[in-house]
Amino acid sequence: MSQFFQIHPDNPQKRLIDQAVAILREGGVIVYPTDSGYALGCQIGDKHALDRIRELRRLDDRHNFTLVCRDLSEISTYAKVDNTVYRLLKAYTPGPYTFILEATREVPRRIQSRRKTIGMRVPDNAIVLALLEGLGEPIMSTTLILPGESLPECDPYEIRQSLEHHVDLVIDGGYGSMEPSTVVDFTGEAPEVLRRGLGDPTPFEV
Repeated sequence: MSQFFQIHPDNPQKRLIDQAVAILREGGVIVYPTDSGYALGCQIGDKHALDRIRELRRLDDRHNFTLVCRDLSEISTYAKVDNTVYRLLKAYTPGPYTFILEATREVPRRIQSRRKTIGMRVPDNAIVLALLEGLGEPIMSTTLILPGESLPECDPYEIRQSLEHHVDLVIDGGYGSMEPSTVVDFTGEAPEVLRRGLGDPTPFEV
């Protein structure tokens, strides 16, 4: 049975954030809100937790996991970014975008795609930022889209009913958006919008 924390979306309670961070550090899988839909997350490099997320979402090894970061300084640790791309990222973070970038050696191989890429994200959400501050490193994440569905989950109470026996914690941060983040691939010669979501894709369309 998972735990269920109601955390204030603007002023997250430190006691609950600390407990959520402890669950992540102990190998837990959590559901948490972002500035788009809800997401599944675990600690970087935790193979067991990663396998649980793969099974829950029925993902294959081609799926790009996302590292959710506090800021761009963390992105540069885990992804190779030139000056042009960095300026674009700086202009549109934090925000509802996921950027596909070439992974550095700091990224565990098991969460890279076959192309050795990784998704990177800096969300505009106080709860996530508080979790990241407490954890001191990115959260390994994927959008909470259940098998057979095309949109992310947005109702924390429905999420609790569906997943209370499959995750360790559900964070209720209010109703989320039914739109996922916009996904932009920077690994080619020009940016490519792979998924249109909550973030405006037009700045990245050539």
